[in-house]
Amino acid sequence: MGWLGPLLVTLFAGVLRFYDLSKPRAVIFDETYYAKDAYALLKFGYEHNTVKNADSLLLQYPPNLDIWANGGSFVAHPPAGKWLIAIGEWMFGMNPFGWRFASAVIGTLSVLILARVARRMTRSTLLGTAAGLLLALDGMQLVTSRTAILDIFVMFWILAGFACLVIDRDRTRAALAAKVMETGNESELGPFVMHWWRLAAGLCLGTAVATKWTGIYYIAAFGIMVLIWDIGARRAAGIRQPYAGGFLLDAVPAFVSLVVVSGVTYLAWWSGWIFNAGGWGRGRVSGNPITAFFQAMPRLWDYHQQMWHFHTTLTVKHDYQSWPWNWMFLKRPVAFYYNEPTGCGASKCSREVLGIGTPAIWWISIITLLVITGWWLVQRDWRAGATVAGFLAGWLPWFYFGFGHRTMFLFYATPMLPFMVLSIVLVMGMLIGPADTMPMRRVFGAAACGAYVLLVLANFYFLYPILTGQILPYDAWHSRMWFDSWI
Repeated sequence: MGWLGPLLVTLFAGVLRFYDLSKPRAVIFDETYYAKDAYALLKFGYEHNTVKNADSLLLQYPPNLDIWANGGSFVAHPPAGKWLIAIGEWMFGMNPFGWRFASAVIGTLSVLILARVARRMTRSTLLGTAAGLLLALDGMQLVTSRTAILDIFVMFWILAGFACLVIDRDRTRAALAAKVMETGNESELGPFVMHWWRLAAGLCLGTAVATKWTGIYYIAAFGIMVLIWDIGARRAAGIRQPYAGGFLLDAVPAFVSLVVVSGVTYLAWWSGWIFNAGGWGRGRVSGNPITAFFQAMPRLWDYHQQMWHFHTTLTVKHDYQSWPWNWMFLKRPVAFYYNEPTGCGASKCSREVLGIGTPAIWWISIITLLVITGWWLVQRDWRAGATVAGFLAGWLPWFYFGFGHRTMFLFYATPMLPFMVLSIVLVMGMLIGPADTMPMRRVFGAAACGAYVLLVLANFYFLYPILTGQILPYDAWHSRMWFDSWI
């Protein structure tokens, strides 16, 4: 039963994400960068310059693939997410379905992972399934799952890394307790326990950073988090020196797993650029792979300095830019695609893909995040602390760039989404109460939570046409623009 509910909501999410995935037949928003970069990785191993009318050539039927100009192109983000997009292009061709396929797969699998990790954290199949369903019904998650951009991949790998750490917490606490019972409390520091799942977490988080650099903030936040967990586990096991044991026996392996493994993983995703001549700033490549690797490192460092300069000086105004302090209120969503076609039965029609979250999720999560922050401060509940840490790691760093007026967009908040949903289901658990609480409380709590999920479903259903590019009469489209800032 612990798998049935999560698998059912994952199937539901997959239908939503794959249905009419090839529509609109257009290069929407930042697909103009990532779809072509991904195809270049397939062909050359590195991102390559294209001709100015490459988008229109690709949309011909059949697509005209003669889109290359001279030389490697400068890119602002590492290649991992683009390699994943390239898998869909390799499987299904250089067309909208092909370049959106990987996003849809990753977006669907994210629902399964969140459902299972929420179940593990709450020990409730009902709450785990609810977490998966809420993520499946979020508009921003749906739009980024149906578009060939990078943010859904960042979200997935951060969530996967977090899930590995939660599994590791369960397993290593049990192993630590078993060792203490077996050997007694002989050592003041306690026994050493190997954290195998943290190696998997390092692979996932390294891939997140290799998609967008924002993943590095999660490595820092999760590194502090697991050290606190390790010290707490040693205290719970009755170790006489839990802090010394945590720092001496757990901190160094955790650093290796989360930092060193992530760093190696990050470099591995750059292999196409490292071992092929022609990439931006790469220069000649030695035939010896070891020599080629060390030859590439100073050039890769120079490349990264150029990328950092780009990110820290990008202040060009954009019609859809927004600031992180406005994101949770959904003040300024992003029109990924908009046109005014015919065929809706009215004098004026609209068709849009609007990058916006489901308000019933985003707005209520403001309250639930505050609630679980207070819960953590009072009760020190690890689940509340982990959820708040994951949310803040995706949100607070953007304030630094926001005060510097860097150009930012609402969909940059996509990696925060799983932790927003976790905050909601944790509060649901508080409302329903434990199994041994008063039956009346559980009845009313479950009824309130069920009513909320129905509200989310209705809200999502109402917005669905403008999340997926459905053709609507202009008045029907405008009725979904609740605020002028949404237009």
